[in-house]
Order: sequence, then C-alpha cells, then structure tokens
Amino acid sequence: TQEMEARTGRHLDIINALRFALERNQFSLVYQPQIELKSGRIIGTEALLRWQHPELGMISPAEFIPVAEETGSILSISEWVLHTAVQQTKGWQESGWHDLGVAVNLSAIQFRHVDLPGSVSQILQEAQLEARYLELELTEGVAMGDPHGAIETMNDLHRRGVRLSIDDFGTGYSALCYLIHFPVNQIKIDRSFIQDITSNKDRGLLVEAIVSMSLSLRMNVIAEGVETEEERQWLIDAGCDSMQGFLISE
Repeated sequence: TQEMEARTGRHLDIINALRFALERNQFSLVYQPQIELKSGRIIGTEALLRWQHPELGMISPAEFIPVAEETGSILSISEWVLHTAVQQTKGWQESGWHDLGVAVNLSAIQFRHVDLPGSVSQILQEAQLEARYLELELTEGVAMGDPHGAIETMNDLHRRGVRLSIDDFGTGYSALCYLIHFPVNQIKIDRSFIQDITSNKDRGLLVEAIVSMSLSLRMNVIAEGVETEEERQWLIDAGCDSMQGFLISE
C-alpha cells in the first residue's frame, strides 16, 4: 500500500542519513535539570540526544534510536553522547556548579558491550571528572535480558564509582528478586505514573508503593515528567527525593 511504501521509504532515508550524521555534526545534546524536592536545589541533569537533519528536519529519538540499534551505529553514537555529556559536566563544574552530576541513558547493545566499564573509565579520566558525578540509566528490560550478566557489569561499574539507576521503572518486566542484587543508586518513576497522580487514587497508591520499596532498599527515588505544582507537593508528601519535568524546565 501507499502507506507501507511511505514507511519503508522513511526507514531507508533514516538508515542512510545515520551513516553520516555523527561525522557531519548533526547530533546535539540538551540537558534537563534534576532538582532535590525539599530544597529546590539543582543536583544534576539528564543528557537527551537530539538529531537535526538538514533535509529531514528534527528526527525523534523514538524513531532513530531503534534504527541505530538495528544498524549497529548505536555504539559510536552512544560513545559520543557519553563523551560530550561528561565534558560538558566538567565544564559546568569548573564554572562553579561544583556538585553537578549528569545522567546518561544506556542502550541494550551498549550495556552488553564487553568493554563498557573500561570505556566509561577512560572517558571520565580524559575529562578529569570524578566517577560519582556520572549516573548511567538502564531500563528494566535491559537489566532483565541477562540478569546474571547485568549484575556482573553493574558491579564492575559500581566498583569504579559510577552511579546506576533503573529508568522508566514499572513500565517493563520486573523481577524484584533480582532488583535487590542490582547495585542501583536510584529508581526513576516513569512519567506515565505521575500523570493525574493527584486525582487518580490507584495511581497514587502505586507510586507510594514504589517510593516506599525504594527507600527500604536504600535507593533514591526521582520522578520524571512532573508538570504541576500540585504533583510536586504530592511527591514531597510521599517522600520522593527528587524530580525533573516541565514544571522546572523542558
């Protein structure tokens, strides 16, 4: 059908454009601040990848990241993201934001790469950024694909001082028996749970349970996608540690 042809054509266009996007400097990073709920202090940022193509325009990560994983270009792109985010954070610290950290998302392919811990340490060393200021985010699906291998990799990163978090918690496949073995510093509550949190009692109970469980496991909790002052106050009352979202900055 015409619709299928259009989708296939778009897919091929993105595959071809991805081959040259990195060398032609078409990628950029934006940073969403993360704040401590009680004090309102900025404690870190999350690095978000953007791709502006001269002909295709702004292409959503939801569209091009799966293609990058499919073609294998995700490894070089992810390395660029990590390097750029770490260098930028070091620059901010030298400008006076001494305790500022940065969170970077890991793809499944990147996480399973045999030299990930060594590569991360090298990038930190080149930028002269302390490992404790880098947080690597992985989804439940990435961690649960090979839980024993994930624990080994995460332990290696943890020994090097890198912080780890579970992103989009509650939206994927969870196995709580493994969660207690993961050396995770933080749980990120997906924004789909935060929407209507002040009016939807069931959703509120679920978030309260996630916060309570995380605190019991001595993990910090950060809420994503906070858009209203009412949501912020609700999260403070629930004991959540920090937040990010349009209420503070896009």
